[in-house]
Amino acid sequence: MDRHDFAQIYDQYSGDVIRAAVRVLGDARLAEDVAQEVFLALWRGGGYDAARGPLGPYLRLLARSRALDLWRKNRAGERMLTRLKDRTVLDPAVAEAPQHVLQRAADRELALRAVASLPIEQRRAIALTYWGDLTIQQAADAEGVPLGTAKSRVRLGLHKLGRNPTMATA
Repeated sequence: MDRHDFAQIYDQYSGDVIRAAVRVLGDARLAEDVAQEVFLALWRGGGYDAARGPLGPYLRLLARSRALDLWRKNRAGERMLTRLKDRTVLDPAVAEAPQHVLQRAADRELALRAVASLPIEQRRAIALTYWGDLTIQQAADAEGVPLGTAKSRVRLGLHKLGRNPTMATA
């Protein structure tokens, strides 16, 4: 496909692709990012087979699929933050004692610094699996990496945090 053909396809279908992504995400900015990914995949020759159907429905389906992946990834991040907040709340009777409040704050600060010191890939893998409520396979899919890579990132991150990775339940 040459640039002129691609430009015509973009002009014809970009609005439909963006609308399909907006319906899933509810955010025009994110939908434009999804549309860019869809058209980049098309430009690179990514999977369209004219024998299987028209281009328009294929692009809308691809946009919807990518938007759902992004939505799931964002939801995992929200669940991670909720779980982190939930884990910092203690029994109200215990939380009122000043020494427990100070210890909890110190523990939380130590944990946050330890996690922040990890490489971003390991930090994201641990966050998605432990606090984002995803399996390692789901985290691999969300990050677009092979399962073995996701497992290695979790294992290495846990090792750096001083936790025995063979005891991990993610």
